[in-house]
Amino acid sequence: MARFPEAEARLLHRKICMRCNARNAVRAARCRKCSYKGLRAKNIERKGA
Repeated sequence: MARFPEAEARLLHRKICMRCNARNAVRAARCRKCSYKGLRAKNIERKGA
């Protein structure tokens, strides 16, 4: 199901902590929960369809 561009940006433009899987802001340098510096960008490609 297609979403509005604003909703897509809110859901997909995140960084994910590689230790605890917490969602963080795009500008974050370290995790907000565990202070780990290993963050990755959230996968933008849709799974499945």
